[in-house]
Amino acid sequence: MCDTFVALGNATRDSSVIFGKNSDREPNEAHELTFIPHAVHKQGETVHCTFIEIPQVPETNAVLLAKPFWIWGAEMGANEHGLVIGNEAVFTKVPYDKKPGLIGMDFLRLALERTSSAEDALDLTIELLETYGQGGNHGFEHELFYHNSFLMADRESAWVLETAGKHWAAEKVKDVRTISNVISIGSKWDRASDELVSHAISEGWCKTEEDFDFGRCYSDLIFTRFADGRNRSCRTQTLLQEKLGEIDLPFAMQVLRDHGEDAGDDFTPAKGLLGAKVCQHASFGPVRRSQTTGSMVSHLTPDGDTHWLTGTAAPCTSVFKPVWMDSGLPDLGPSPTGTYDEATRWWQHENLHREILRDYTVRIRALKTHRDMLEAEFIERAEKMLAESPESRLALTKECFNRADDAEATWLAQVRVSPVVHRRPALDALAWKIFDNQAERPQ
Repeated sequence: MCDTFVALGNATRDSSVIFGKNSDREPNEAHELTFIPHAVHKQGETVHCTFIEIPQVPETNAVLLAKPFWIWGAEMGANEHGLVIGNEAVFTKVPYDKKPGLIGMDFLRLALERTSSAEDALDLTIELLETYGQGGNHGFEHELFYHNSFLMADRESAWVLETAGKHWAAEKVKDVRTISNVISIGSKWDRASDELVSHAISEGWCKTEEDFDFGRCYSDLIFTRFADGRNRSCRTQTLLQEKLGEIDLPFAMQVLRDHGEDAGDDFTPAKGLLGAKVCQHASFGPVRRSQTTGSMVSHLTPDGDTHWLTGTAAPCTSVFKPVWMDSGLPDLGPSPTGTYDEATRWWQHENLHREILRDYTVRIRALKTHRDMLEAEFIERAEKMLAESPESRLALTKECFNRADDAEATWLAQVRVSPVVHRRPALDALAWKIFDNQAERPQ
């Protein structure tokens, strides 16, 4: 389960647009960062998405994707025109098409590759939805079927699109907006599919147009309840509303690391069989099978855009690093898979992340201060780089990734010799033992 937010220029400290998202997937569903350059395609070409092929367009944008390793599309990403998009799972009463089709992450990548603004991305996604529908398994080791919502933002505007099968509604963002695993559009919207209301009436989900509410009428109450998206979206919306006019990059990163209003110095993600936080930690049971596997914050300004990526799980244990579209990614080594491979950055970080989970309350203290200092330095330096050459920016990106790797190696050494003070709940320990065994990760 995931969380996505945006703050427009009337809500940020520097009048920029700030976008953020956590990608929550299965604990071993490694997260991959990918840069795909601008391309020209031959007439008649097709593109193979996760499950199906569709016609290719003559030209595609350069895109930066943060994605589950096995999926063609992405949970979040950006393109060369300053467009950013994140998607969310939503659970509805409309039957899921389980045959292979376009999945939510495919829509996201197609919109990034083929459009240049939030409104154009909205139009294209609707067109693709109405042409192909949405269908297929979204899960990695466990089958998972759902419909999708999207938050699309550019340097000036943002739109929310929420869907149930081929039915949809869209809302233009006014200042700050969050989406999670819940249909958040109610009885008011800016655009909607023709039969959105009439279909609900015909199904008996409401009696009249006046009685219609998209979220109430279309939501599958059981799955929506256990996904806990309403509580998380209320939490992120509240955090953003409280900082209207003062939202900046460090605060956006803080929002993605949020463990809830009551999370004090004694917080541990090891307790509880229900509930979910913005910074998601997996544990025992079917309701807690999701983990934040990667995070992204995008800073969109008239002078240029900077994208801040962890490329690793659990933002509270990770460092955000800067990336620019015209300079791309450094060499990140082998692509990760769902099997442990210490040669990959994502699994290297899992050694740190999973050691911290053995006594989160104590062990997270080994890195918090240094993590925040590193990011503060990276932000200060990145803000001065927009006028520099792409080569200079790539050099800084490489340096930030390398320094983050060095810091994580130091933290891991410190954590491994740190005594376990708080005994871990047995069910949480069992869950992570199972996750490690499934990934063939050495214990």
